[in-house]
Amino acid sequence: MTILLLSLLALGVFAAILGIFARHREDEPEVVGSDAPSCATCNGHDERCEQTCLLEAAVKDIEYYEDEELDAFQGRPSDSYTEKEVEAFEEVLHTMRQEEVAGWNRSLILRGINLPDALKDEVMMLIENE
Repeated sequence: MTILLLSLLALGVFAAILGIFARHREDEPEVVGSDAPSCATCNGHDERCEQTCLLEAAVKDIEYYEDEELDAFQGRPSDSYTEKEVEAFEEVLHTMRQEEVAGWNRSLILRGINLPDALKDEVMMLIENE
């Protein structure tokens, strides 16, 4: 029994020494950053990235896209907009660059503004083709 315990102890010490040497190899550089996507590289294909970025955006100041007039629609259901109200959203959407659409959509969500049903497909298409 003593031999077994000493063998296990020796094996543990040997494994610890190998671990220390493996971590301190001088011919391999240490990894400083990670390859994980940042919010700047989120493209809508990775749900975890989108969720993380939405949570991160929730603690930042809300970014406006020259659309302060849309705050009047805060809390409205997405299926209750008139044609004229949908045009107000379209005007903002069609005056921005395609790469701004995802940020604008996040801004609307954080402000409690539901995108009109008539524009949801177009917005999703623009975000996916970004």
